[in-house]
Amino acid sequence: MEIKKAEADQIDQIMDIYEYARKFMRENGNQDQWGNRHPPRELIEEDIRQRKLYVCMEEGKIAAVFYFDIEDDPTYRVIERGAWLNDKPYGVVHRIASTKGSKGAATFCLNWAYELAGNIRIDTHEDNKPMRGLLGKLGFIYCGIIYIASGASRIAFQKTK
Repeated sequence: MEIKKAEADQIDQIMDIYEYARKFMRENGNQDQWGNRHPPRELIEEDIRQRKLYVCMEEGKIAAVFYFDIEDDPTYRVIERGAWLNDKPYGVVHRIASTKGSKGAATFCLNWAYELAGNIRIDTHEDNKPMRGLLGKLGFIYCGIIYIASGASRIAFQKTK
């Protein structure tokens, strides 16, 4: 597997991956995290324009997609019922999704981001048990509750060296 910046001509494939991810979440007890439309195409197009959307390629095909940047994420400025592990610069991963049948792609993506940043923050919906399990397996530590722009709560994790 290898990680590359997403390109505009991959948008339809990327949106198909997100459609599959929404269906997977609904089937696994997580109806609310992305609903029926998140992430919207316009947001993904903007992520690509800003060069912050990545694809994980396996045998010439997209196995996973995710947002990554080393930045101060406004939704992480306030955390309740806990605390971040540190205040050092960090990488953020958002909107990670893999294709049907891909094995290990999300792990590969998260490990890649961690190797680049050495300090990663990520959040997920409380009902996203597969992601929560993966984060635990990869050594991410539960830090507390954050609120996304819509006001909805998310559980926050961090992994640092």
